[in-house]
Amino acid sequence: MTFSPIRLGWIILSAALYVLIAYNIPRQQFGAFFGLNTLLFWGYWLRIQPLISTPLLAKEYVNASPDHFLFGAAILFRLLLLVAPPQLSDDYARFIWDGRLLTHGYNPYLYLPSQLLNTPVALVAGLDQSLFATLNSPDYFTVYPPVNQALFALSAWASPHSLPGAIFWLRVPIILAECGSIWLLVQILHRLGQNPNGALLYALNPLIILELTGNVHFEAVMIFFSLLAVWLLVPPKPNWLWSAGALALAIGTKLLPLLLLPVLVRYLGWQRGLRYALLTGILTLLLFLPAASMALVQNMGASLNLYFQKFEFNASVYYLVRMVGYWVKGYNIIAKAGFWLPVVSTLSILWLAFTRRPIALPVRVLASLTVYYAFSTTVHPWYATTLVATAVFTRLRYPLIWSGLIPLSYAAYSAQPYQENLTLTALEYGLVLVVGIWDWQQTRRMAAMGVRE
Repeated sequence: MTFSPIRLGWIILSAALYVLIAYNIPRQQFGAFFGLNTLLFWGYWLRIQPLISTPLLAKEYVNASPDHFLFGAAILFRLLLLVAPPQLSDDYARFIWDGRLLTHGYNPYLYLPSQLLNTPVALVAGLDQSLFATLNSPDYFTVYPPVNQALFALSAWASPHSLPGAIFWLRVPIILAECGSIWLLVQILHRLGQNPNGALLYALNPLIILELTGNVHFEAVMIFFSLLAVWLLVPPKPNWLWSAGALALAIGTKLLPLLLLPVLVRYLGWQRGLRYALLTGILTLLLFLPAASMALVQNMGASLNLYFQKFEFNASVYYLVRMVGYWVKGYNIIAKAGFWLPVVSTLSILWLAFTRRPIALPVRVLASLTVYYAFSTTVHPWYATTLVATAVFTRLRYPLIWSGLIPLSYAAYSAQPYQENLTLTALEYGLVLVVGIWDWQQTRRMAAMGVRE
């Protein structure tokens, strides 16, 4: 069934909620935001419930046609946000700052915003006090890779003087990438013999729509290129050379897809897998080449180091480690924990990639991402979008639950100065942990019965 009065009522109500949240509810109004977002998630859950309750490989669904009404709704919801001001994040200010530098011939990796303000460079590039005041990290070098920077520059070139105009042009490639991701999800599911409507788990997810399109986060572009890399590897016509190029573009957008390389090496076999990883690495380095310098390595490395050893937000394992540190040491041990937690995370991801246990490829990827975020000191809501995209190819549903709970972290912005509500953080991760344990037990039980993903 593609149309009914109930579906029509749902799409009208959901569209109204998206417009209300995106255009009228700043993150400081946490109660209103979370209440409306929960209504959106409830409607989403009702729409995807048949996909969750029915096995992905059920015979009657393997050759199912895409539900054009629901996919059309997914595109409509994104288009409604085309000119919305980002309400939940101020990252867009740094995007515009870097883009204006690039369009005027300056390397954004070489300049601290706080050092540039009121200089001739700032004057030439249009970097004024109003834009500077919006930056959330003016004392840190940019960490955004070159594909991101190219999109920032495109926005600044298309709208050099208007902040709303620049935001609009930042959002256009994100919406195009989202449309591409939805199409790729359908195609990959078709090739895997799964229900193509499983793509709706991603396409209709409120977190995906509000954080990527609404709040201008380029995880959307990264997810698109990552899915393109996967699509180019899936039979019947795998092409690992073009896939390596797509994955390089994903890494050139966000560094996170580097986590995929160990799993893909295992999938392709050592000989071809290592060639694939080497080619991906070379192509990624070529993307950085136009801005390459020792200063780039030092400055970007310094900012990434600060990210792991100074910033903390909505963490899980790290907050437990920090609590123990206060008990034992009497102070915040983020400097040491920020070094050792990534080490533990990396070793765990390598084990997940190469263990001989019979774990399906998508489950290995999802587990790797889960481990990475579990050991991170900072987990913003839009980070969970990558888990939702991966969950489409598995029976694991805890990423969907997390996508409905992670907006609880915005409670931190309802106080001045910002302060996290650790009770809500514990509730968020406690519920996700319960669902996750149940999920993994179900997966193990089905594996023991010989049921494949």
